[in-house]
Amino acid sequence: MLSSIYAALLALFIVRLSLGVIKLRRTEKVSLGDGGVTALQNAIRAQGNATEYAPISLILLILLELNGGHVLLIHLGGITILAGRVLHANGLLSENMRHRILGMQLTIYGLIGLAIANLGYAAYRQIFI
Repeated sequence: MLSSIYAALLALFIVRLSLGVIKLRRTEKVSLGDGGVTALQNAIRAQGNATEYAPISLILLILLELNGGHVLLIHLGGITILAGRVLHANGLLSENMRHRILGMQLTIYGLIGLAIANLGYAAYRQIFI
């Protein structure tokens, strides 16, 4: 399944973000919460935001594949979501607002595109198959 590529890449990306949080916790000696440390606050949000958007993105991507979605459409959806999450996290971690905005735009457009594609393929299957 093509969607497994994007599931694996998103999982590895989330692990990377998690390791960043762990490293900052150790460096700043903060065992719980963010300790008022801006860099740790940003790292926690980057990790949390990725874990909030990954599940619905992957569900839509997997369903599109199961609905018989075209290979290019699956890759487009997966790349858009992955790029959006990476840009957004980079924007949070580096406090680069342009990357945050572009990352959210890619994510939202990716979710909308995957939702519409799923609706289209599901309707097609109901009507013609």
